[in-house]
Amino acid sequence: MSPWSRRSVLAAAVTAGLSGCGSTEQPAGSGSPSGTTSPATSPATSPATSPVTSPAGPSASSGAIPWDQLARAASGDLVRPGSAAYDRLRRTPNPRYDAARPLALLEVASADDVAIGLRFAAEHGVPVALRSGGHSYPGWSSGGSPRALVIDCRGLSRVRWQGTSVTLGPGAMLGDAYAAVAGRGRALPGGSCPTVGIGGLTLGGGVGVVTRAYGLTCDRLTSAEVVLPDGSTVTASADAEPDLFWALRGGGGGHLGVTTSLTFATVPAPTLSTTYLTWPASAAADVVPAWFDWLDHAPSELWSTLKLLAGAIHPDGPSLGATVTWVGAADRFEAVLAPILATRPRGRTDHRRGFLDTMRAYGGSGAREAFAATSHIADDALDASAVSTLSDRVAATPSGLKEAGVSIDALGGRVADLGPGDTAFVHRRARATVQYTATWDGTGQAGRASTFVHGLRSAMIPAWGDHAYVNYADPTLRSPGPAYFGDNWPRLRRVRAHYDPDGLFTQPQ
Repeated sequence: MSPWSRRSVLAAAVTAGLSGCGSTEQPAGSGSPSGTTSPATSPATSPATSPVTSPAGPSASSGAIPWDQLARAASGDLVRPGSAAYDRLRRTPNPRYDAARPLALLEVASADDVAIGLRFAAEHGVPVALRSGGHSYPGWSSGGSPRALVIDCRGLSRVRWQGTSVTLGPGAMLGDAYAAVAGRGRALPGGSCPTVGIGGLTLGGGVGVVTRAYGLTCDRLTSAEVVLPDGSTVTASADAEPDLFWALRGGGGGHLGVTTSLTFATVPAPTLSTTYLTWPASAAADVVPAWFDWLDHAPSELWSTLKLLAGAIHPDGPSLGATVTWVGAADRFEAVLAPILATRPRGRTDHRRGFLDTMRAYGGSGAREAFAATSHIADDALDASAVSTLSDRVAATPSGLKEAGVSIDALGGRVADLGPGDTAFVHRRARATVQYTATWDGTGQAGRASTFVHGLRSAMIPAWGDHAYVNYADPTLRSPGPAYFGDNWPRLRRVRAHYDPDGLFTQPQ
């Protein structure tokens, strides 16, 4: 066994490139991409981003990579092109990246396997792509561009309990994490897409159905085991490695180190009241400003997402709908709804369910679906002109797209309990995260979908500026660091430079 295989560089891929599936909370079957609550895509470019190549090792393009050494050293399977499992395992949840052909995939069975894979890649000049859920919006976890060794950590999904604290492996899928905590009568705040990895979701922040009541997913994080690029393993918490712990909470994955486990403080599982309200799209001029005003004054137990969608599954034209989730007492729900009900929605569907049943209803099937997406952070409400611009753009959804438009997910509530600089997630005073999405069936629509979502974002820059959400990573952003992290970007760059001084991790954002 070669010397590198004996080193205990404990590293587990926390989704350097998992996207934070934006919240898709609305009744199952009502549309919106299933891949939009994903987890964390790592943030903007670190100070040093060139691939690490050992001076003595061959380059990844030389054809002299000794893959058999890696296969013998790791306890998990090394999957190479031509093997029976390769075509199945190389695919991510987004069929848009099905053409990606990584150099190899290492299905890690332990943290030691991850360490072995990273050591091998560094010594032989092989680029690395990290995957837990695989929801990276730009496809960075596919290992296709550049062709890379995918460290596939979906198997690192162990669940451990100590009192009301739960420790999860980064590869635990969100649907499984919800089931695990609900089985103990507990809950965690998070998104809705069931196939997102908990690691990526957390590192980018984590917004979703009960965000206003319990904070971001990263706000419940109490510690994380992290393997640094030099091979050392640390436990980051408020008392140990505080700069690293600060960066892990909203700074994205793939630039500081990789995690083997994340420990969260859970909350008692609530029973939730939900409603789904619909209006004609022509009511947007009244409903959108009213929705923002309502959330500005609503109790923290209330959360909502507002969606304006069009496309082939909306044959009668664009639809306007809002999903509302209430964590408080059932007998108060109607009074809390009163301001938005004053806009006279035409449709209403109510439910009263437990936490797990609600998350499953919002999550849908988790089936693979091709999509393109980008984002904004909404610091301000929209005036009449901006609402008109948004409505006109959605109404002009090009043919060939299954569903396209905008989802506005409320922030505020407990998210604002922390200051913008208390964690790497800077948008503590923002009103909402905004996701522009487009889905399609078949092939040949990726360019059209991408042009549409980026056109939507560009049209809304006069209203919302340039801030974006790192879990909805967008490689077209000109200044991704300031867009994702605002005033926290200089500090985050310093932390990255400290923990990865040689630029081992090369993900673009």
